[in-house]
Amino acid sequence: MTEQTQANLLEVRGIHTFIGQFHILEDVSVTVPQGSITVLLGRNGAGKTTTLRSIMGLTPPSRGEILFQGQSLVGKRPYHIAQMGIGYVPEHRAIFSELTVRENLEIAQRQPHDLEKRADFIFGLFPDLKRLYHLPGGHLSGGQQQMLAIARALVANNRLLLIDEPSEGLAPVIIEQLMDAIRALSAQTTVLLVEQNFRMASQLADRYTIIDDGHSVMAGSMADLVQDRALIHHYLGAA
Repeated sequence: MTEQTQANLLEVRGIHTFIGQFHILEDVSVTVPQGSITVLLGRNGAGKTTTLRSIMGLTPPSRGEILFQGQSLVGKRPYHIAQMGIGYVPEHRAIFSELTVRENLEIAQRQPHDLEKRADFIFGLFPDLKRLYHLPGGHLSGGQQQMLAIARALVANNRLLLIDEPSEGLAPVIIEQLMDAIRALSAQTTVLLVEQNFRMASQLADRYTIIDDGHSVMAGSMADLVQDRALIHHYLGAA
């Protein structure tokens, strides 16, 4: 294994992914350095969510390579990929509305006592969840449900978190709370984020990859991207 590969926790190399007859991803590559927050940027429908689902084996690529800690993920079942240390927070949260906060967290355990071991860390990030511990998930606000969805992915000690559109539909004050929590959790866990809110993405991420019409077209330092207004406007439509 090369030194460069060791520095990268995740490497997606030239993947092609179909959904039915539709060729959604065409030669997408993404590099996620260990200890970073990396964001996938692009317009709606560009292929960002499909990239995360390809990594998790939910929509497996037909070509290309995905390496996590140097090990190939291609051909593995989603549960096996999760067991390797990748947590997935899907778009629209997907919590169990009839289960309590506690039960939503308990079912994410891989080993007995996972929640007990991680409780201080999780409730330090999301103190509301401790207060709402025995309330059904369906009774939580949208922001609290998003916090629960992220917390659930933290119960097992994952090396990598894939988080899809965490700010969608949330009020600005809640987005600020989520940003603080993601910054804090990134001290322990590498993050690959899909985020449509460019202001949030630019303040959180160390690195970016832009996906446009199923292709990865640009990648680099977020600090460099925020200085390139023409590039941002061309690919993202942001001012």
